[in-house]
Amino acid sequence: MRSPLQGGLPLRDAVVGAVVEIACDESGFSGTNLLHSTAPVITHASVDLVVDEAVALITELRSGFRFSPHELKSGRFLRGSGADEALEWFLTALTGRAHVHLIDKEFFLVTRIVDFLLAEPSYAAGTRLALDQRPSALALFAARHSGGADWGAFLAAFVDLVRMKRRVPVRQSVQRFFQARDALLRHRLGAAADSVLDGLDPGHVRGVVARLDDDRSVPPPLEPLLPALAETVLSWSGGQRQVLVTHDEQSALTADRLTRLQRMMAGGGAPSAAADTTWALPDDVSPLAGLVMVDSRDDPRVQVADLLAGVARRRPGIIGDALRQPPTPRDPAV
Repeated sequence: MRSPLQGGLPLRDAVVGAVVEIACDESGFSGTNLLHSTAPVITHASVDLVVDEAVALITELRSGFRFSPHELKSGRFLRGSGADEALEWFLTALTGRAHVHLIDKEFFLVTRIVDFLLAEPSYAAGTRLALDQRPSALALFAARHSGGADWGAFLAAFVDLVRMKRRVPVRQSVQRFFQARDALLRHRLGAAADSVLDGLDPGHVRGVVARLDDDRSVPPPLEPLLPALAETVLSWSGGQRQVLVTHDEQSALTADRLTRLQRMMAGGGAPSAAADTTWALPDDVSPLAGLVMVDSRDDPRVQVADLLAGVARRRPGIIGDALRQPPTPRDPAV
């Protein structure tokens, strides 16, 4: 017997204006195990297919390209006979109907260090809604190869510092983090990167860590799925429409976290995400209209998103601009 689905964000109010429904899944998600995983990237894929379209696409892969049901997982799919031809057909069929957001796990950790420990932790951290800190994150990340083994030790100390279930007391975790920071500084990574590291303040860091246990306004620092979802919604919305999400079940997507993410995306922060568009949604309307959790076995749209996410994680080079750019809103009648 299946366990009841958890989480999600029910659609409490009527949508405002145009709306697009998308189905999502991820690949490479490994919880807080961001440094010791065989997958250096996480992919979050989304499609705006209706159920019949998704069924037709899966049927064609099974009949036209002779893939059996169990081969529609990305690993087996890419090893199957005729995989290259099938993959080309699959990606072509999804052009204009899908979007892939890629997350480099190391860069994600760098954005967390900068957004959480140099600025004020928020649900915008790690997304385009926190652009003020992005140059600092890019400067530090660009200098990573100059740090040798001390770079990995610095990231590992950060993970231990903000892990929800800490292995050592806060005081000791903070001390280890700054010891790792000081070791990295000795490499003289360059003015920009050194300035970022110098800006880390022990008092501020202790304050942030103290809030992690009981302040729900602070999102889980090692949770990449929330910013990935925000980026996906912003891409489909374009400031022009609300987005209804159907998502494979994920324990990270709790009702409380999604509610806070939804509120954050409404009004103040959201227009900066649509720099190349005219923001049409009212200030108090979030691009995220709601999120329904499903079991992927029951929803062919999520199965398509799952296959796309897995293919993109295993072969990120094949995901062209057409699948990385924000999808263009289509006429509902088309």
